[in-house]
Amino acid sequence: MDAKQKYRPFDSLPLGDRIWPSAQITAAPTWCSVDLRDGNQALVVPMNLEEKMVMFRLLTEIGFNEIEVGFPSANETEYRILRTLIEKDLIPDGVAVQVLVQSRRHLIEKTFDSLEGAKDVILHFYNSTSELQRRVVFKTDRKGIIDIALEGAKTIGERAQKAIDAGIRLRYEYSPESFSGTEPDFAVEICSKVMEAMGATPEHPMIVNLPSTVELSTPNCYADQIEYFRRNLPNRESALISIHPHNDRGTAVAASELALLAGAERVEGTLFGNGERTGNVDLVTLALNMYTQGVDPGLDLRQINRIRDTYERCTKMQVHERHPYAGDLVFTAFSGSHQDAISKGIEYRRKNSGTLWEIPYLPIDPADIGREYEPIIRINSQSGKGGAAFVLKTYFGFNLPKEMQPEFGAIVKEASDRCGDELSKEQVYTLFEQAYLSLSGPYSIKSHHIYEEPTEGEDNLVHFEGTIICGAEEKHAAGAGNGPISAFLNALDGIGMGGYDVVSYDEHAINRGSDARAIAYICLSDTAGHSTFGVGISSNINRASIKSIVSAINRLSAQA
Repeated sequence: MDAKQKYRPFDSLPLGDRIWPSAQITAAPTWCSVDLRDGNQALVVPMNLEEKMVMFRLLTEIGFNEIEVGFPSANETEYRILRTLIEKDLIPDGVAVQVLVQSRRHLIEKTFDSLEGAKDVILHFYNSTSELQRRVVFKTDRKGIIDIALEGAKTIGERAQKAIDAGIRLRYEYSPESFSGTEPDFAVEICSKVMEAMGATPEHPMIVNLPSTVELSTPNCYADQIEYFRRNLPNRESALISIHPHNDRGTAVAASELALLAGAERVEGTLFGNGERTGNVDLVTLALNMYTQGVDPGLDLRQINRIRDTYERCTKMQVHERHPYAGDLVFTAFSGSHQDAISKGIEYRRKNSGTLWEIPYLPIDPADIGREYEPIIRINSQSGKGGAAFVLKTYFGFNLPKEMQPEFGAIVKEASDRCGDELSKEQVYTLFEQAYLSLSGPYSIKSHHIYEEPTEGEDNLVHFEGTIICGAEEKHAAGAGNGPISAFLNALDGIGMGGYDVVSYDEHAINRGSDARAIAYICLSDTAGHSTFGVGISSNINRASIKSIVSAINRLSAQA
């Protein structure tokens, strides 16, 4: 069927003078976790009491000061979690438990019964207000929906004073459920009447929660709805505007950010976006997005792996490997150009001792959330020269010369193509060892001696003497030069193995202290114009240099 015949486009607001597009998020909102209620009801196997207790502790450790713990009037399990938290004194000072209830008298009364002994409570009541729900579910008009809300407010008012007298700090929250599908003027009307009925004042504001119960539009339309509501609500200073976005269109984070620009002051959501259908807004992503813009989110997400592990254990849900910030692969680059840019960025920051985080392809420092640098670059057939070099440097201390990286990168890429899978760091090292360090011939050094002869000039004359194995034959070689490399190459000339020119040479220590070893990289060219690198490792730098020459000659011989 033609989509135009079956679906109605969302009616956007004619809000021509909107100001949210030019606003900025400069401070964190009030956060409210609904993992134990909204998140829990969406699980295939809801959390048991023990798992809820573990999750509640995690949420308080992260820094949530408002936590919706359940719907105590709905069933015994929901009732019991609240009673357990209260009776075992598990609610830290400064943390408010939020309880949800429909705007119905008998449910409100049972909810108040469940609060006995609590210290700080947000009573969250709601009824659905959208045109579709009025027409299809409730079969009533606007007045009928307002009457439901006001009847709930009246019942709460009748029970509230007793709770307050018992020492409960009681705050109120009202949600016009399905706000996203409610006419903006009606949302303003019903919320203002509920606020009046509850006696909201600037000194004791009421939380007015505007849920995108079903995400029906692009994020900008939700922001327009929030801005319209904020601008038109009577007694605005007596309301704390909250949002509760869902993710039906996959844009809950964007909708939340735009709604904050439009004036929302509080956000309800869940860790990693768990919730009905496609989920609630992901508070981890939303908070860390703020962090990357220099805004303190007020939530402690420094141990994201521990948070994720606890979440997965309690909910039996899995955080996707591409999930922003927390996924296993989100700080991993396989692309060659990405690997090269990341590697250069890290090196640039190290050399310049910068405080700003400016690494290509990494919007956040993984260490800030307890992640590691090591897995950033991993190797497969898409990887480039920089990726293999990064792995060797990070894990094994080999700082390959820039000119050598394409040569070894091609070796790694061929191996990855051949096996059709990702290569581990151990496999990358093995390829390096096989290509440069453990070549079996045809040439090798059986024994050698290097010594210096004093001269009248600044530089001493260096002599090489040794036995060279050439296939099945042993040859004695001797030569002199201004250094070990030239002395060895001149010695090779003397036994008919000459014709090699040094293109480049690099060396560095692999580790420090008494057990330090040196690694030498040399690029040789032969008379045919071919060139390749060789590598040598030894505790003696002269021997490392000689071994690198033999490595390069063997590689050239294999290519001939």
